[in-house]
Amino acid sequence: MNLIGLAKLSIESYIKEGKIILPPKNLPEEVLNKRAGTFVTINKQLPTDSKQQLRGCIGTYLPLRQNIAEEVISNAIAAATEDYRFGPVQEEELPYLTYTIYILTPPELVKDIKELNPKKYGIIVRTRYIPDVNKTDVVFNGHLSCKSGLLLPDLEGVNIPEKQISIACQKGDIDPQREKIIIYRFSVEKYQ
Repeated sequence: MNLIGLAKLSIESYIKEGKIILPPKNLPEEVLNKRAGTFVTINKQLPTDSKQQLRGCIGTYLPLRQNIAEEVISNAIAAATEDYRFGPVQEEELPYLTYTIYILTPPELVKDIKELNPKKYGIIVRTRYIPDVNKTDVVFNGHLSCKSGLLLPDLEGVNIPEKQISIACQKGDIDPQREKIIIYRFSVEKYQ
């Protein structure tokens, strides 16, 4: 079984039976032994449509689970059921869905915008925390919260770093004119 088959099986088992599958043993060894962040994108194309439409996309830029297989299973189900932009995938939609899996490298800090290439690298934009002594700040897991936005690489219409940064900021509800930002880049292995 490959990663696309794993995402498809994960979503179909969850939508049809409410079951979260375990990673099958016939997956490639690296998928069962390595950890990495993953994203799962779901597109839908009806026979009457000329273009695919985004149906869901959710992922993790750092690994949260035991291996890539578990990461894909979890993110596939989340993309099908939890993407706030869409309602949950319905069983009658399953035959019309296609999947793209992204395996991410660990993010690396960008010191100069010249290090970016929207066709090669995805980005994470985060706000730089500046303490406000006049209010009580909320702490999660020992870290002060910040806003962030992520954009995968090689997206249609995103050809320059400035546009990539702008879209990532919009996704993270970040105003780069008023908030200090930190940018990280990552590359992906893409499976379709």
